[in-house]
Amino acid sequence: MNLVESLRTQRLLAIVRGKDPAAALSTVRTLAEEGIAAVEVSLTTTDALAVIRQARAELGPDALLGAGTVRSAEDAARAIDAGASFLVTPALVDGLEPYGVPVLMGALTPSEIESALARGADAIKLFPASLGGPGYLKALRDPFPEVPFVPVGGVDAQAARDYLDRGALAVGVGSPLVGDAADGGDLDQLRSRAAEFRKVAAGERP
Repeated sequence: MNLVESLRTQRLLAIVRGKDPAAALSTVRTLAEEGIAAVEVSLTTTDALAVIRQARAELGPDALLGAGTVRSAEDAARAIDAGASFLVTPALVDGLEPYGVPVLMGALTPSEIESALARGADAIKLFPASLGGPGYLKALRDPFPEVPFVPVGGVDAQAARDYLDRGALAVGVGSPLVGDAADGGDLDQLRSRAAEFRKVAAGERP
């Protein structure tokens, strides 16, 4: 799977994190039903591996279903065994190359970005993006014009528009999109938020 090209098309990565495994699975399912194709299930989710395994069984082999908060090669091995087709890290993580799946590696500073690329990152998870905001991404794109950036952290609908306008490959969105759905919250509200973020990803203006 070419993660970069997929995210270039989708422009949106949903991040699911919650305390209720059944609700987390329902959240993944609902996001897929609403046309949000790329979904990351954080390993901090209760029974995350079981959620990934069941979601993979339901969504099929081609779904863009990844594991987030991957902090070690051991995390990676367990996530891939459960069915994750890509990995997302919060920081620099060694030893992921042998697994042969795309990696969205967390970095913030120019030095960290270089280190992530040296570790084989397919794209950079700019995290926490809220520390610098869209202006920081714009500044980074001068020395790193070819690097695919996915800002994550505090990305609401307006911030998503601003990041995409400034050249982000895609945006990673957690609570502004998922809300409390992965803890058992209202799925109808999740559907409404999903529709809003899909419009943002498509470049529509309010």
